[in-house]
Amino acid sequence: MKKTSVITLVIFSAILVFTACSKSGPEEDDGPGGGMGFSCAGISPSFSADIQPILTTVCSINSNCHGSGSLNFGGPLTTHTEVAAKNSYIRAAILSGVMPQNGSLTQAQINAFICWIDNGGPNN
Repeated sequence: MKKTSVITLVIFSAILVFTACSKSGPEEDDGPGGGMGFSCAGISPSFSADIQPILTTVCSINSNCHGSGSLNFGGPLTTHTEVAAKNSYIRAAILSGVMPQNGSLTQAQINAFICWIDNGGPNN
């Protein structure tokens, strides 16, 4: 009985991994966000108005994860320079759902962050 349960679990896990890693449609149609179901058309987030408030409330000051002096992976994320240096890691962590660990982002916040990064992460 236990062996059957383990085999079933392995098969189910393999199906989940295959399904999660498969893509529908050509890659060039995915656009910003990597096919995550949103578009950056008409979205022009700014660092000061859109990104910094997310960092302050979710990532750095209120969570103590990426505040000044942080030794967590990614280090501090309190300034444009710190964030811009880690854009690709931040993008991957947000899209994979790994970050934020101690909270969550709304779809609008995810869109703003990803579109800001995909627009070059300007200091505006």
